[in-house]
Amino acid sequence: MQRMTRQRAAVSEVLADTEDFRSAQQLHDMLREAGHSVGLATVYRTMQTLAENGDVDVLRNAEGESLFRRCRKQVHHHHLVCRVCGRTVELDAGIVEQWAAEVGQSHGFVDVEHTAELFGTCAECTAAGAVGTRDA
Repeated sequence: MQRMTRQRAAVSEVLADTEDFRSAQQLHDMLREAGHSVGLATVYRTMQTLAENGDVDVLRNAEGESLFRRCRKQVHHHHLVCRVCGRTVELDAGIVEQWAAEVGQSHGFVDVEHTAELFGTCAECTAAGAVGTRDA
C-alpha cells in the first residue's frame, strides 16, 4: 500500500474531478495546469496502484495506451466511450455477462472473466461533424 503523499493526493483529487477516461500523460498535464508539481512517474505509479486495488477502471485505446477513470459503480460493468471527446457512459450489460458465461461453459471453462468496452462517436460530436479520435 502506498502512503498518501501530497503528490498522490493531488492525483486522486484531479481524478475525482474527471468524468472521462484519461491517460497518465493527460492527468499529468491537468495537474501541471492546476499548479501541482507532480512527476509523470508518480502519476504512472499512482494509477497503477489504484488500478491494482480496483479503485479505478482501466481500458486501452486504439493505440494501446492505458486510460484511467474512477468509476461511479463499484460492481462489474462496461463502458461506452466517445472516440472524439472521451465522454463515457457506464453500462449494465447483462447480455454480455450471459454471453461470456455461455461461451466459457460451451468450451468447458468455469470462472470466466471478461472485459468489454464499446467505442463510438457521441451525438454531440456527431452533430458537430467531429469524427476519428481525440487529440487530447
